Amino acid sequence: MEVTGRFAPSPTGPLHLGSLVAALGSYLFAKRDHGRWLVRMEDLDAPRVVPGAAQEILATLQRYGLQWDGDVVYQSMRTALYESALDRLRAKNLVYDCGCSRAELQRAASAPVDGETIYPGTCRNGLPPGRVPRAIRFRASDEEIVFDDRLCGRIEAKADDFVVRRADGVFAYQLAVVVDDAEQGVTQVVRGRDLLASTPRQIALQRALGYPTPEYAHLPLVLNADGSKLGKRDGALPLPTLDDERVAQTKAWALDFLNLRERTDPAT
Repeated sequence: MEVTGRFAPSPTGPLHLGSLVAALGSYLFAKRDHGRWLVRMEDLDAPRVVPGAAQEILATLQRYGLQWDGDVVYQSMRTALYESALDRLRAKNLVYDCGCSRAELQRAASAPVDGETIYPGTCRNGLPPGRVPRAIRFRASDEEIVFDDRLCGRIEAKADDFVVRRADGVFAYQLAVVVDDAEQGVTQVVRGRDLLASTPRQIALQRALGYPTPEYAHLPLVLNADGSKLGKRDGALPLPTLDDERVAQTKAWALDFLNLRERTDPAT
């Protein structure tokens, strides 16, 4: 089977150094295995999408020598696929309505998973009196999810009852990414380690929908000075694109971060 990797940014702003590490890592994994490398825009969360950001991201990837294979896919054009997958889960009684608010979940939280609270099961057996449907949740089993990550080793975890469609009607990341990876024939998922906790949830969905499970590799994160993840919300600087020398230096630093060459100061 041909290896197919992918990079799936959200067009909520320009790429930064952490984004470049993720893009380079996924690209090099796929090309080392003589495979294809796809680009998919995760633009379902319309209020957060910045006009023109998708085009800027694509131009930046090309500026750094990262040319994708095939057409760029936009999640906002694929909602019928997610609806069909949700219908299949509903037919198997693998989803249910949830009437819990975010504030209620935060009060009941035991520990966060991938930035989300672990659901306590309030609506699992039906909506309590006085509640109205808000989000739709996946009904997870007690099965332990075990997989071998190419960088993190053997992982054992259980999925909780996570959201597959949000209260605002937007399909959640977990469902959309699983459907897209299957529909695009993705066999290799290389991404940041902050998404490692999402993988058991996605494998649970893959099994429920009869999809194959791709190979996973979770890359180390580029961190701020305080140890937090470098991200757009924290004001991470956009990647330089106009100066050839700075582009080369930044790319060299990212390669070094991935242990692929000697250290070069990115001068960012």
